[in-house]
Amino acid sequence: QVRLVESGGGSVQSGGSLRLSCTPSGYTFRRTYSRGWFRQVPGKEREGVAVIDTDGNTNYADSVKGRFTISQDNVKNTLYLQMNSLESDDTAMYYCVAEGFCSGSRCLDPLAGSFAYWGQGTQVTVSS
Repeated sequence: QVRLVESGGGSVQSGGSLRLSCTPSGYTFRRTYSRGWFRQVPGKEREGVAVIDTDGNTNYADSVKGRFTISQDNVKNTLYLQMNSLESDDTAMYYCVAEGFCSGSRCLDPLAGSFAYWGQGTQVTVSS
C-alpha cells in the first residue's frame, strides 16, 4: 500500500520560511512520473504549487515563482518544498502528489496531471 507522508508544516509569520518534506512508504519516486505539491484552502479548488514533470522540468504556480523551490533527494527518496518569503495567501493545506503523467504547466492542474497518489496533507499557516 502506497502512502505519501508530508511533514514540516506549521505556523510562521509573514516573511518567514518553511520546508515541507514528503517521504513515501511502499513507493519510490521515479523520474518517468511527475511528482510535486498542491495546496487547498477550505471552500476553494486544489491549486498546483510546484511539480517536477515527466521531462524532469520544474513547474511553479505564478504566485510562488521566485519564493518556492521544489527538489528531490533520490538517496532519501524524499521530495521537498522550500518556501521562503511566505505570505498570508500561502496559508493552506499542502499535499504531496506522485505517479502523475504530465509535462509543463498542465501538471499544475490536478485533473490533467492524473496523479495516482496523494498524501494526507500538512497545514501551513502564515500570519501577517
